[in-house]
Amino acid sequence: MDAEPLNDVPPDATPPPGPGLDDVPRRRALGGAATLLGAVALGAAGAFSIGRPPASAASRPPESYPPTHWIPASSANYTVSGRPGAYPVEYLVIHVTEETFPDTVKIFKDPKSKVSAHYAVASADGYVAQFVRERDIAWHAGNWDYNTRSIGIEHEGWVDRPEYFTDALYRSSARLAAAVCARYGIPADREHIIGHVEVPGSTHTDPGPYWDWDRYLELVTGHLTPGG
Repeated sequence: MDAEPLNDVPPDATPPPGPGLDDVPRRRALGGAATLLGAVALGAAGAFSIGRPPASAASRPPESYPPTHWIPASSANYTVSGRPGAYPVEYLVIHVTEETFPDTVKIFKDPKSKVSAHYAVASADGYVAQFVRERDIAWHAGNWDYNTRSIGIEHEGWVDRPEYFTDALYRSSARLAAAVCARYGIPADREHIIGHVEVPGSTHTDPGPYWDWDRYLELVTGHLTPGG
């Protein structure tokens, strides 16, 4: 996520600076990694499911999308728009949260955060939450031009901990990415499905060296192939 959220907002907006996901103080010691993995990557998503809302009819994406659950971000954390009429949707930006899924939800719902993404995918089971409608502009890329022309997908985990990039996470995210590509005519290639690190002016490294781009794009294109 963005350490400088003001780069995300429209040029004429002047919200007070607030933390992005990378700015939230770390509450976990690296020495507790094994415990955290057991609690989150291998099971905390199941515990979090108790409070997970179902998708409403008003917010449910088209049928080609994976099961997607509407958890609205604070209206202070995105820009209302009318895409693709107002702006073309040309890119998908792949992020890694550097937070647990429950903490990501809290950040997106906090009006002081000034950060959001359209979707987030949980590590343990591939649960997909939608926080911002695709027609609206999420503040995720750290670049206003790219925000206006992209869909942001967050993935629960840390860039230096590949155990969070589970099969369930890859498969759910790829199905989501394929549906977005099909909906807007976005080519499913590395010129149009990019990492946060590749956004011009980005100071971030996500999704990092352990993200398997070859596997991910193979899964995405598989969904776009008839019978895939």
